[in-house]
Amino acid sequence: MKKSYQIEVDCANCAREMEEAAARVEGVASVVVNFMTQKMNVEFAEGADAAAVMQNVLKACKKVEPDCEVFL
Repeated sequence: MKKSYQIEVDCANCAREMEEAAARVEGVASVVVNFMTQKMNVEFAEGADAAAVMQNVLKACKKVEPDCEVFL
C-alpha cells in the first residue's frame, strides 16, 4: 500500500535525512521525501499497519530534524 503525507521541512538536506531515517523504520518498503512539494510518499511492507508505522516514522524523523512535521 502507498500513501502520501504532507510534511513541513526547512531545507533539502533535512528532507534527505528524513528520507534516510524513515527508510530504516520497520514496515517501510520504500519512501521518497520531496522537499519542493513538501510531500512524503511511503510504500508500506506487506501486512504492515500504516498508522503504527507512521508513528515510528515520525519519531525517526524528529530525531534527525526536531522541528520537522509530518501531517498524519
